[in-house]
Amino acid sequence: MVGVSGYGPGMNALATAARAASSAGGQVLRAATGIVATRPAAKPLHPQGSVVRGTLRRSGSDTQTGAAWLDEAGDDLVWVRQSRAVGLPSPAPDIFGLAIRVPIEGDRHGDLLFATTGLGRLTRYTLTPARSPHGRPLTTLLPYRTPAGPLLLAAVFLDEVTVRMAWAVGSGAWHHFAELSLHADQAEQDEDAPLSFDPVRNVLPGLEPYDWVRRLREPAYLTARRSRSGRGAR
Repeated sequence: MVGVSGYGPGMNALATAARAASSAGGQVLRAATGIVATRPAAKPLHPQGSVVRGTLRRSGSDTQTGAAWLDEAGDDLVWVRQSRAVGLPSPAPDIFGLAIRVPIEGDRHGDLLFATTGLGRLTRYTLTPARSPHGRPLTTLLPYRTPAGPLLLAAVFLDEVTVRMAWAVGSGAWHHFAELSLHADQAEQDEDAPLSFDPVRNVLPGLEPYDWVRRLREPAYLTARRSRSGRGAR
């Protein structure tokens, strides 16, 4: 997952295709939200999951992105939620989700959401059903605005409790920047803690959502917020 990322000569056509694929992935997300929005649940998508603690060790990037959280080394004690997007029972294939809540200064936090996709130049923007999150890579599907360009994050399970994380600019090469370790004593925890992840509102330093990404994501999280409010949830 290392190499030289970014757009060089002859990459414009690929960049256009990647933007189209990313937008299409977002439209799929919005359509899926519309289908399940009638659920009487605080989470229209990814209704059930398991939440554990984890340690995220950031080694920093081999190439600077201009996004402080990616470029700087550090350790973060995080919350991690694994779930199925539609909520189909195992072993039926589903879109698997990985959500990570990272503490940041000022008693705030940033949320990262990943879904099963591929890692190829276009498949990184394509939602892909799987029977297990451990058998497929996951990406943020939609890019962040950074000084280096439109940036995507990826997460790959090395085993059931270890996740390697990387970033890529557009359809460029992947750069490893962190490793996530799920706490072994909680790895089998099934109880779904009352956490609501919202990457539209809770952003990490230097990872700013594009306006068009906010428009695609907002319906899903607006539905969830209204449902939580109606139930008295935080």
